[in-house]
Amino acid sequence: MKVNLLGAAIDALDMQQTVERTAEFIKSSKPHFIITLNPEFLYQAQFQHRLLDLIGGADLVTPDGVGIVWACRVAGCPVPERVTGIDLLLYLTERAAREGWRIFLLGSAPGVAAEAADKLVEKYPGLQIAGTCHGYFKPEEEKDLLNRIKESKPDLLFVALGAPRQELWIDAHLKDLKVPAAMGIGGSLDVIAGRVPRAPLWLQRLKLEWLGRLIREPSRWRRMLVLPKFALLVIRRHKLKQ
Repeated sequence: MKVNLLGAAIDALDMQQTVERTAEFIKSSKPHFIITLNPEFLYQAQFQHRLLDLIGGADLVTPDGVGIVWACRVAGCPVPERVTGIDLLLYLTERAAREGWRIFLLGSAPGVAAEAADKLVEKYPGLQIAGTCHGYFKPEEEKDLLNRIKESKPDLLFVALGAPRQELWIDAHLKDLKVPAAMGIGGSLDVIAGRVPRAPLWLQRLKLEWLGRLIREPSRWRRMLVLPKFALLVIRRHKLKQ
């Protein structure tokens, strides 16, 4: 079941259902594109139709964050819960260790993806790492990178290049790579590698991770200005429909 929010079709699935849907993608062996949609991305997509088309073309779109969950409720099309990129990555990685799925980690600064891979293998024994690569590859190095990914035959490709670059990159190369499931994960590798601390558990439970990041990185305040703009847009659109 999908719900429509500001022109984006979002899958009304909880975390477990999302993992099961991804498992179906992997069993099919055909390439699938997963987008974890947050308010900043969706707001940006209102003014860049290329991004809205990107969301529309994805095989699975999750409500990434409390802002999207709130907006769906206001618009009269509630979703079960938030399904964030980092949490979905961890759930899928845990499942991958049990199922024998191979994962490839791409992105972040040199060394981070490899460190994150080590942490994940330590946490989930038996996890198969198909490969890792940093996100600072040059245009002339991209062909070799694509060949590396294809040759490693991952079942899951996690791309940490920052939104929307990571989604645009996946969209451009997924058919060629033929990876059963690929998704953008933002700064998740930095958190998993231990380079950046995640918000305390109590903030996560209150669904206030964004506040934790703002406190830790005050320079993000300009990006946070999108949130009230997004909220106002949702309210205005919803009132117009009424």
